[in-house]
Amino acid sequence: MTLAIATAVGIWISRWITRPIRQLGEVSRSIALGNLTHQVKLAGITEIDIVGQSFNQMAQQVRESFSALEVANAALETRVESRTVELKAANQEINLLNDRLRQENRRMESELDVARRLQQMILPTPDDLSQILDLDIAGFMEVAAEVGGDYYDVIQQDGRVTIGIGDVTGYGLESGVMMIMAQTAVRTLIAVKERDPVKFLGAVNQVIYQNAQRMSPGKNLTLALLDYQDGQIQITGQHEEVLVVRGGIVERIDTIDLGFLMGMVDNIDAFISQIQIALNPGESVVLYTDGITEAENDRRNLYGLEQLISVLETH
Repeated sequence: MTLAIATAVGIWISRWITRPIRQLGEVSRSIALGNLTHQVKLAGITEIDIVGQSFNQMAQQVRESFSALEVANAALETRVESRTVELKAANQEINLLNDRLRQENRRMESELDVARRLQQMILPTPDDLSQILDLDIAGFMEVAAEVGGDYYDVIQQDGRVTIGIGDVTGYGLESGVMMIMAQTAVRTLIAVKERDPVKFLGAVNQVIYQNAQRMSPGKNLTLALLDYQDGQIQITGQHEEVLVVRGGIVERIDTIDLGFLMGMVDNIDAFISQIQIALNPGESVVLYTDGITEAENDRRNLYGLEQLISVLETH
């Protein structure tokens, strides 16, 4: 009888102890499956109750973490939606600006094309040059950019031939327009038969300077004039060196002291001077802009004045 009672009590105690342990296992599996509301019922056994409380606290903390995460996700989704709207608006604005830029580029290309054609139209033609009987003249200009600032002209009047050559700083529409201004000013003064070099270049400078201040302050140009008559050439104005080829030998004439940059200051009269040289049959004068001497090869080496002189001496 005593043994039966002891056995029954043992079974009851065993079930009393193992029941909360099984419950802990069930709650653990439930939490693992995502059911965070399932809690452990405390059994009155201190050690097991401690473990159960830990499970309940863990589940509570996980529930709170998931709640905070849901709030953060909702806020993030709201921000993403707002940012997406902003990006769409920005993309639309970029597309609009790109369209405007393309239109502006087409307009500028059209304007530059007009300026380029105007430049080509005012250059001396082969027919113009062939009518100068005392001299054999060849001229060539090829624009490397859309519009360049190089200038040259040949004008014959009353048995006198004036050759002008110059170079405007920079490239683009403004440089091309200034080149046309210089050509117009030079031809106007020759038409009114102004021959005094100081008055001539001084007047050209005034025109260039005043227009440069309106149009593009800082723009200027070099300008040299060569007047030929009866075998004599008078050189005035500042530009690149004048190269005189005599019997295969090149004589270099520096023009740095014969003038001043056009359009830089309002009065250059004090800087203007001139020299005269004789030009005999068979001798040549070569004029150029820095588009020749500063041309680069694929290794970025400049062509240079020495190489130009070598070519002239060889040919």
